[in-house]
Amino acid sequence: MTRRSSRPAARPEIVRAVVLDAALIVVFALVGRASHGEDLAPSGVLGTAWPFLAGGLVGWIVARAWRSPSRVVPTGLVVWAVTVVVGVVLRALTGEGVVVPFVITTAIILAILMLGWRAIAALVVRRRARA
Repeated sequence: MTRRSSRPAARPEIVRAVVLDAALIVVFALVGRASHGEDLAPSGVLGTAWPFLAGGLVGWIVARAWRSPSRVVPTGLVVWAVTVVVGVVLRALTGEGVVVPFVITTAIILAILMLGWRAIAALVVRRRARA
């Protein structure tokens, strides 16, 4: 899953990476809402997730993530950072809370999720290459 060439990644790898990033952003929103005792209805979860899903899309474009979607550096770092910044800005523009503890928690949790799956993928690829 981790690529080092300049060729674009195969379509299945791109689809998997997009789905993983989006699903993990939704998981982040779901867990956040649950931890605050908020409604877990799909509309509520998506209402919380949409700024970060939009940020993820912008991050994919900025990073040109389709070239090597599973790489931690630079792809994962750029996608993660843009997801957080755009998501927080969109929340602020729509009147949602963006207090410092929320921003810090968001950055940490999304880093664990969005960089974590890429790091695991890199380990799997390395182990397969050695086998």
